[in-house]
Amino acid sequence: MNVSSDTRNALDKYLPMLLGLLVALLVGKALRKTLWGLFGVYMALHYSGMHPFG
Repeated sequence: MNVSSDTRNALDKYLPMLLGLLVALLVGKALRKTLWGLFGVYMALHYSGMHPFG
């Protein structure tokens, strides 16, 4: 019975940290994809002759 109790205590202790790391990883990947996509659109407009910011 102590093994399952120890396992549950470890899970309760580390699960929020693991979920936080997972969320941070997913947000980071989404942000990276978004920024590279925006950069690609900017460069496509820039090289087509339209200069969006001057």
